[in-house]
Amino acid sequence: MSSAGVLSPAAAAATDYYEEEELESAEEEDDRSFRGRESDEDTEDASETDLAKHDNVDYVEMKEQMYQDKLASLKRQLQQLQEGTHQEYQKRMKKLDQQYKERLRNAELFLQLETEQVERNYIKEKKAAVKEFEDKKVELKENLIAELEEKKKMIENEKLTMELTGDSMEVKPIMTRKLRRRPNDPVPIPDKRRKPAPAQLNYLLTDEQIMEDLRTLNKIDSVGFFSCKGTLKALKSPKRPGKLHLQYEGDVDNLKCDGYYKHF
Repeated sequence: MSSAGVLSPAAAAATDYYEEEELESAEEEDDRSFRGRESDEDTEDASETDLAKHDNVDYVEMKEQMYQDKLASLKRQLQQLQEGTHQEYQKRMKKLDQQYKERLRNAELFLQLETEQVERNYIKEKKAAVKEFEDKKVELKENLIAELEEKKKMIENEKLTMELTGDSMEVKPIMTRKLRRRPNDPVPIPDKRRKPAPAQLNYLLTDEQIMEDLRTLNKIDSVGFFSCKGTLKALKSPKRPGKLHLQYEGDVDNLKCDGYYKHF
């Protein structure tokens, strides 16, 4: 065996020593390296924490700034509204003004149409009222004329009847004999009789019947009658056709007198 290939014990021991030192050195380096990495990591964590805190402060400041900006904007818009210069306010006011004018125009048109309709109705009603008034006036005049003509005919008929029957209607009092009262006779109680009614002519016939009888009276040949106070009633005799029955009722001595016109 050569010297190069075989190591002495001292050399072998030295070799082991150096190997152990290298191992320790390597371990120390590893420890330092690990501690360095831990230190770097701690530094990075601290930096990130500081950055987060800084970002949070910036966020709060930004929120506050946004709030202040919005508040200032609202105050500015409120001031513009009070002054009437707000853009949205002017836009909506313009629209409202257009609607207002359109509604006024429609109302005026409606008023015009209604006024014309009322005018037409007024003219129509006025014409109808005038026509009705004229018709009523003519009708009233005709009715009054007819009524007066009827009264005139009745008066003429009464006059004619009175002329034809004037003699028979004369009142002829009945003479009664008065006896002298004896001394012992009681005083007679006065007879309270009602006052005789004035003579009047009551017609119980229709106008046509009376006119027919009056025409017949013009052809009278003779008349028989009784004269009494009371009421003369001209009746057709139910038992004597062709004769005019003059029933003359009176209250003179409780007598009833009848007379007849004899027709030929």
